[in-house]
Amino acid sequence: MITASLVTFHTKPSDLLRLIECVLKSNISIFYIIDNSSNDSLREYSKISDKIKYIHSQNLGFGHGHNIALKMALEQGAKYHAIINPDIYWNDNVIEELTSFMDKNIDCGQVMPKILYPDGETQLLCKLMPTPMHLIGRRFIPIKSIKQKIDVKYELHNSGYNRIMEVPILSGCFMFVRMNVVKKVGLFDERFFMYSEDVDFCRRIGEVSKTMFYPNVAVYHEYEKGSYKNKKLLKYHMSSTIKYFNKWGWIFDKRRTEVNRKCLNQIKSFLK
Repeated sequence: MITASLVTFHTKPSDLLRLIECVLKSNISIFYIIDNSSNDSLREYSKISDKIKYIHSQNLGFGHGHNIALKMALEQGAKYHAIINPDIYWNDNVIEELTSFMDKNIDCGQVMPKILYPDGETQLLCKLMPTPMHLIGRRFIPIKSIKQKIDVKYELHNSGYNRIMEVPILSGCFMFVRMNVVKKVGLFDERFFMYSEDVDFCRRIGEVSKTMFYPNVAVYHEYEKGSYKNKKLLKYHMSSTIKYFNKWGWIFDKRRTEVNRKCLNQIKSFLK
């Protein structure tokens, strides 16, 4: 069984309907909508299909919302689960392709397809395990050339984003995970209200399995980068970043060094 979840917060009905249409055309058996909005006006969309399960929840964060769905998916005996942002949509058999890839690669705990902007440009969402410079420094560096140099390495630009590869950190906008691995590593860390919870989750999955980028299929992501425009979201972002490094280490993080070196060596081998 394949399940999926969406956490909404006053999501535009047009975005929700677009995603529901994608889900219903796929082999997803149950689609959990966890609504963190102040009202339950989105409940009516659960009437579209028996596959849709709507839960109105107190807004305790992105991770908390998806944990509600993950717990129910575990109870249902789901084999795979897709964690999807409201601004995601796709045209092809993405879920089926990712399912086939996971079935053939049992050492893979998480896979991410290619992520595209609506105009078809690739979003550079494959990343190294972050250092403070990656999550804090590059945000505030005023010199564009220095920031770009950091981004080239951190976002794995030299990989070309055109081949299957093992990547330390995959974006939380679309996470396709193996539920047996989730049982091992646990759910989202709810200390992160918003931001960095996906980095932490992907890192823990990577401790016991592979986290893979699979560019043979793609989804579209509108990707607004809210914390770059909204001071409240920036505050959440910075708070979560501090919590992340307090948990895993600011300067000394042996595992980070090892994993990033392995990834960069993999990319070097592509270029030979």
